[in-house]
Amino acid sequence: MSAGGRAPFDRGACLVEEMNSTVDKLKLSVTILFIVAAGAWFGAPLLTRGQGQMLLTEPIAALPWRSNKPFKEAGYVGNQACAECHATEFDSYHRTAMARALQLPADSEVLRARQRLTFRVGPYRYEIVRRGEESIYTVSDGNKVISVPIRYSFGQGKAGQTYILQYNGAFYESRVSYYREIDGLDFTIGYPRTVPSSLEDALGRAISMDEARSCFGCHATAAVAGRSLQLENLMPGVGCEACHGPGRDHITAAEAGRFNDLRIFNPKRLSADALTQEFCGSCHRSAEDVLSLPQQGGINNVRFQPYRIFTSRGHDPNDPRLSCTACHNPHEHLRQDTAFYDARCTVCHRSMASLRSPALAKTESAQGRTAKACPVKAQDCVSCHMPKVEIPGAHFKFTDHRMRIAREGEPFPN
Repeated sequence: MSAGGRAPFDRGACLVEEMNSTVDKLKLSVTILFIVAAGAWFGAPLLTRGQGQMLLTEPIAALPWRSNKPFKEAGYVGNQACAECHATEFDSYHRTAMARALQLPADSEVLRARQRLTFRVGPYRYEIVRRGEESIYTVSDGNKVISVPIRYSFGQGKAGQTYILQYNGAFYESRVSYYREIDGLDFTIGYPRTVPSSLEDALGRAISMDEARSCFGCHATAAVAGRSLQLENLMPGVGCEACHGPGRDHITAAEAGRFNDLRIFNPKRLSADALTQEFCGSCHRSAEDVLSLPQQGGINNVRFQPYRIFTSRGHDPNDPRLSCTACHNPHEHLRQDTAFYDARCTVCHRSMASLRSPALAKTESAQGRTAKACPVKAQDCVSCHMPKVEIPGAHFKFTDHRMRIAREGEPFPN
């Protein structure tokens, strides 16, 4: 069985060749139909979101690293308890973007540092005003006003931050978000850049319980139990137990010296395919997720890294050198220096020098470096082969994980 409790899905055999053929569009249509059927067969029914994102209709906590039990029964202990034994990982991780994927308004650095943010579209005027430990989100049409406290801040603010509000007993996603590049507000990604139809429409979009479970399940820890939200126990951000499961039984086992049964989920033990597509892909969007969307395609897909790497030419889903953790240590800040990633590229690719030396090429091939050498450059690989792409209106460039020779002016490849 795979990490998600489903029958194994041989993505390499089913999809890779088709995506890299000269008849991509025709075969992709067939592939989509196959995966939609396979999704039902494997017990993972899917639902599409109005904003073009993915939702699981089954509880996100059904994943093996999530608990279906209520908070107290599940045995969550919090990051500080993990830090007692795993101080190095905790020290680096708690400052990362994932650790701050959700923040309470009192703790949001973006909101704390900005006393007033404004935006206007047509007759509608927006304000986010800081009042003590709260930030109040207000929209007015010149006559009527809706004014509510921000309940949760999604995103730590490296690119931007979107807000969850509560109005008339329902959760709303804010129509406007903060973007660091402009240090101000603009439309949330996915909303039409048009004048809203009403004051309530201007506020944002009511989100269903299914969607709320999906959002909080990926941005926070211990927020979901089965099909229920337990926001009173929510731990902001992706904490240790969001990926490894509740820690109480693990601590008990470790203290008792039961090192052969540590009662903790370790993603390192997953296959490369399960790690990237099912574990990381459960929140970052796998190939199954994206291809199951009826409207899949377009530049918005650049945000879905597991899907993008899966569509890379020559990608072998079972090769650990192409898993997410081959390039990214989830316990550390995302590395920005290109030299760091050059070393990851040459784990698979031969060196430029091998182009002039058959003997060196043979040696490197024996080391497992069987992929072609780049004849153009020996460094800064990602600038050409994993280009940064800006989604219109996002005010941020996302690294496209579909590895290829990116040529200026070419269409964005789905």
